[in-house]
Amino acid sequence: MYKCHKVILTAALVLTTVGAFAQSVAYPGIGRPATTKEVAAWDIDVRPDFKGLPPGSGSVSQGQDVWELKCAQCHGVFGESNEVFSPLVGGTTNEDIKNGRVANLTRRDFPGRTTMMKVATVSTLWDYINRAMPWTAPKSLKTDEVYAVTAYMLNLAYVVPDNFVLSDKNIAEVQKRMPNRNGMSTQHNLWPGKEFNGSAKPDTANVACMKDCVPEIKVSSMLPDYARNAHGNLAEQNRTVGQQKGADTLQPERKSGASVMGESPTAPPSVKAAAKTADPALALLAKHNCNACHAQERKVVGPSFNDMAKKYPGKVDYLSGKIKSGGAGVWGPIPMPAQNAPDADIKTIASWLAAGGAK
Repeated sequence: MYKCHKVILTAALVLTTVGAFAQSVAYPGIGRPATTKEVAAWDIDVRPDFKGLPPGSGSVSQGQDVWELKCAQCHGVFGESNEVFSPLVGGTTNEDIKNGRVANLTRRDFPGRTTMMKVATVSTLWDYINRAMPWTAPKSLKTDEVYAVTAYMLNLAYVVPDNFVLSDKNIAEVQKRMPNRNGMSTQHNLWPGKEFNGSAKPDTANVACMKDCVPEIKVSSMLPDYARNAHGNLAEQNRTVGQQKGADTLQPERKSGASVMGESPTAPPSVKAAAKTADPALALLAKHNCNACHAQERKVVGPSFNDMAKKYPGKVDYLSGKIKSGGAGVWGPIPMPAQNAPDADIKTIASWLAAGGAK
């Protein structure tokens, strides 16, 4: 019996040694090298020289059909809407297409900056649409649909004609008509290697003098306490330009220890905390970003909480199911994505709505 145990132990040690050698050499004992197929599944980016661009094609008319079905709900029929996200189209001219520089970018009085004004490479449009759109179902578009949507967007900006078919064969020619193609510099080290800029020029050439330094600037302006929440909690409101969020005006303003960029806006320990939220559902609405699309008394992207409460009084299970599964068509064409919040949190929100949704 003793010899049998020795044989089993020896075999176990041999198998353990073999397993160790099969693991990563760079990081012993941790994981394994990724396979070619695993790398390919993640390697979907398209570079400005169009390396990585898959074969395919799509027409402007095909893109319009996909756009109206999956894109217009956030960007408008003509890509100029500012209701959900910042406008995509507008601000470019035929002269910009000729020169490759968008003149309106130099105007201080121009009201805004659209995507087509700023983007320099058509590969950026294709790549972002491919990996991130539509917002409610990223990476769900087929390759030809991405070509078609990109073609439609370029047509809206008058870069390509109405009957144009965009493909991997002619996309380089389209690049020569991008309105801001000459507006991006590659002469810096943020661009990798010498492949595009032909040099390795440093990003900056500054020398720190460390003398006669400007004193630290302290912001002294503040809202008076009586006016801080005069327009409701700004953090719960969808701002008019892009997805900018306001300050949480239910919290007291920081009186000392000035906040810095990237620091949490919560009050320091020396400041008395604001009163606790009356209903735990209100805190959950903020936690799960429900306030990005819904407001208490008015329609934002979706219906107001008050309207939902009036329509479904007492229907806790129904509201829980709708929150969890999402859907479209009940309140309009804009879909609500399925929520992955814990069931308990969803039940709390649904119960709050079914009870009247009191603030």
